[in-house]
Amino acid sequence: MNIPSKLIAFVSLFSVVVFVFAADHPVASVSADAALAKLKEGNTRFVNSKVSAGKPTAARRAETAQSQHPFAIILGCADSRTSPEIIFDQNIGDIFVVRNAGNLVDDHALGSIEYGVEHLGARLIVVLGHERCGAVTAALASDNAPGHLQSVVRDIQPAVQATKGKPGDATDLAVAENARLMAAKVRSDANLGDLAKDVRIISAVYDLDSGKVDFGKE
Repeated sequence: MNIPSKLIAFVSLFSVVVFVFAADHPVASVSADAALAKLKEGNTRFVNSKVSAGKPTAARRAETAQSQHPFAIILGCADSRTSPEIIFDQNIGDIFVVRNAGNLVDDHALGSIEYGVEHLGARLIVVLGHERCGAVTAALASDNAPGHLQSVVRDIQPAVQATKGKPGDATDLAVAENARLMAAKVRSDANLGDLAKDVRIISAVYDLDSGKVDFGKE
């Protein structure tokens, strides 16, 4: 009996995909605590140095061309002033970054995070908000926005409502609360399987003026 070549090709491809996703978990790049220490050290360098020590080099590009082993996952805002690689003074291949306006958790972000844990060995997840976030400012101004921005404003509203009327700067309070809520959402919704016990998930807020990152607690 002749088996069509297209069917053979499909079965072969399917087998490869199953093998890749069924492979054993990679060894953790570093522990969650060690990863957090590396981020804190990197941010201190960024704050105190005029030139980043972690800038990309040809050697590092070549070293990471065939594989990656990031030590942390950062879910950050798309704001052009908040690149995690820069503010944590890291190089190519050091951190696995997911970014969108408002550092929000959706299915795409969760899938990316799950991939970073399951297949790349990262054990620390940081949800990084930042001072004077435009997305949070928009959500504070109104619960309605044009186009797809409406989805961003909608998903930040829980943080706006949770901090409404509290003493302090309304934007700062909502930024920190939004990062905290998104970290909680990762904690509850990410499918990390038996690796969950080794994963640490925290929120943090970046100060645009000082360059410092203030890490929250789980």
